[in-house]
Amino acid sequence: MADQITITLPDGSERGFDAGVTPGDVAAAIGPGLAKAAVAGLIDGEPADLDRPIEHDAALAIVTADSPEGRFIVRHSTAHVMAQAVLDLFPGAKFAIGPPIEDGFYYDFELPGGAHFSDADLERVEARMREIIGEDQAFVREELSREQGLELFADQPFKVEIIENVDETEVGAAGAVSVYRNPGTDGAGDFVDLCRGPHVPTTKRLGAFKLMKVAGAYWRGDEKRPMLQRIYGTAWESKQTLQEHLTRLEEAERRDHRRLATELDLLSFPEELGAGLALWHPKGAAVRKQMEDFSRSEHERSGYELVFTPHIARGGLWETSGHLDFYAEGMYPPMEMDEGHDYYPKPMNCPFHVLIFRSRMRSYRELPLRLFELGTVYRYERSGVLHGLMRIRGFTQDDSHIFCTRDQIVPELTSLIEFVLSVLRAFGFTDFEAEISTRPVEKSVGSDDDWELATAALFEAIEASGLACAVAEGEGAFYGPKIDIHLRDAIGRRWQLSTLQVDFQLPHRFELSYVGADNERHEPIMIHRALFGSVERFFGILVEHYEGAFPTWLAPVQCLVLPVADRHDEYAQQVREALESGGYRVEVWDASHDTLGARVRRGKVEKVPYVLVVGDDDVSAGTVGVNERGSDDAERGVTLDDFLVRIAADVATRGGATPS
Repeated sequence: MADQITITLPDGSERGFDAGVTPGDVAAAIGPGLAKAAVAGLIDGEPADLDRPIEHDAALAIVTADSPEGRFIVRHSTAHVMAQAVLDLFPGAKFAIGPPIEDGFYYDFELPGGAHFSDADLERVEARMREIIGEDQAFVREELSREQGLELFADQPFKVEIIENVDETEVGAAGAVSVYRNPGTDGAGDFVDLCRGPHVPTTKRLGAFKLMKVAGAYWRGDEKRPMLQRIYGTAWESKQTLQEHLTRLEEAERRDHRRLATELDLLSFPEELGAGLALWHPKGAAVRKQMEDFSRSEHERSGYELVFTPHIARGGLWETSGHLDFYAEGMYPPMEMDEGHDYYPKPMNCPFHVLIFRSRMRSYRELPLRLFELGTVYRYERSGVLHGLMRIRGFTQDDSHIFCTRDQIVPELTSLIEFVLSVLRAFGFTDFEAEISTRPVEKSVGSDDDWELATAALFEAIEASGLACAVAEGEGAFYGPKIDIHLRDAIGRRWQLSTLQVDFQLPHRFELSYVGADNERHEPIMIHRALFGSVERFFGILVEHYEGAFPTWLAPVQCLVLPVADRHDEYAQQVREALESGGYRVEVWDASHDTLGARVRRGKVEKVPYVLVVGDDDVSAGTVGVNERGSDDAERGVTLDDFLVRIAADVATRGGATPS
């Protein structure tokens, strides 16, 4: 072991230290500010506690609490404190797992006698957590043998199961049992938990947290296993970032598409229909029609050919495609018909488009062949994960499949990304990121060469697009790697939306071919692409992005005409007819509905872009009073012709709303 080692920092600089130096020592050597912000280190890319000795030359990055990696550690450490508090307050409780998740953490418990947590219990747990944090308890890592671990957790059945199953993500590598101990300072004893780490040095580094809610959760997500009590919480690096997050949650609740859909009469989810299925009311259908019409026109303008396919197919199709091998858990059970043949509701549109390509011999001159469909698919989602339109069982994809040559993959992907972004921008989004998902080693088909070629093509296309890009190792589909386009909405939430997947497998499975310039047969490459992801989910995102105040071109009612009194009804109908002849969606609420002031207020509550008031002066002058959404000042005496020009420009430019 060398007396001196070299530590290489992220900027490429090198520093010499004595062997055994820790990430915390290095952070202190760099500066007191970094030492104060540090929560862990990355030693040659591997997370490590700040007190982990480094005995050899290594690359080191200091993880600070305000980074994504640092927040992960803060949340994981806070989850441990919550588990300690629950076990202190509820003697005999059993604890299961407590991972950090996006924006927070949770921990699962089984309480004695099948008891359930109450809101008052959460307050008690929070209070005990703050006591533990105030005790400045250290997080001390220990390595145990499997036998030692089983003995230590003999009275905790869920921990015993984890150790017996040797889950390296929860226990440690090579069968070792990694635990973290928090030595108690008030006579309550130590708290010990299975964990790979790392953790913050002491509980005093925590404190900006809040427990959010209690939910039920089956152990290991298995409905046949025990139902546990799950406490969700959120934790951040500072009180300020915690408060910002809580404010975002309040805003998200205000924008919830399920509530707004009811208030604005867009759609509903009747119990009689079944979980995960929606009914579209006329106003919601009006918005959806605009979305779908725009999608069709843009696809046709960009060289796509429209197709339609059925909703069910024989099981043999799904066997050939591989879905029954790799996706059966997401499919509905079969229906037996036609003398014993199994028919499945389709979970995907792609095999149908493959059959269209295969329906006749194709020439290289036809490629790339771009097929497009607004195809409804059916996927079985567990009832516990259903969430309005965001997670639903029956939905429509703006689905396209491009058949091309190998030489066309990169230019086609590059063009596809540009097309996707142009359509999303038309709906008012501007902030995009990309993620490339690579081969899932345990669950994939195809040769290494094909996967390498497809993955390289995705990286080349993303580089040409200029989008910021992350890599999700092993998260690709079983038949090929993919690009996911993410966007941020008006309150900064990140949504995964459009997907582009390169597929060598389905063309091979279905024995597709085209005749090349050499007069020989060649196998095409297939690119899967869903732009909205699904019409339903994108609609839900739009509702929340605009808080129900759709841009004028999408709004279910674009103009509301209000006659001041009964004598103005005839002129109000003339205004309506003039607008409807221009293709606009209009309603007239006459004086029998309510007072004028009440009708104006209701129009604003329903987020109508233009409320037009007509009275005596307007009848004689051919004008309207304009109350434009978002403006506190009503305009009087606007000629009907001038207003028609204004709304035409508004719709043509797809303006009319700015997300708050």
